[in-house]
Amino acid sequence: MQAVNFDEVIELIAARDPRYRRDAYVFIREALDHTQKMIGKPKKDEIRHVSGRELLGGIREYALQQYGPMATTVLEEWGVRHCEDFGELVFNMVESGLLAKTDKDSREDFKNGYNFEQAFQQPFLPAGKPASPAPETSAA
Repeated sequence: MQAVNFDEVIELIAARDPRYRRDAYVFIREALDHTQKMIGKPKKDEIRHVSGRELLGGIREYALQQYGPMATTVLEEWGVRHCEDFGELVFNMVESGLLAKTDKDSREDFKNGYNFEQAFQQPFLPAGKPASPAPETSAA
């Protein structure tokens, strides 16, 4: 069996689904690694599965660490504007064999995760000034 070359597969995915830039897939892989470390090591002989909700939390934390107040701008540049986009990225990677899923995992796990303005801008606003309260809307 031939080893999967991450970069080659990402290029194929990005060509097949041009909504998202290549960097978004690399970010998802790094955010997954961050989330797994954040959650903790599995017990011996246990495979630690990360749920969609856990991954959303890890993505948020990792984006804030990496990009600070520019996180929303960077994500938008990559085509990512809603939590549902993270689900699309993840499942594009699952369908290409880069990530695995359980029978319980679905794109729906990423639906209505959090409002991007609140998640990525609120931490950098002066105390007492809320981010825009508008709820996240799905792209139709």
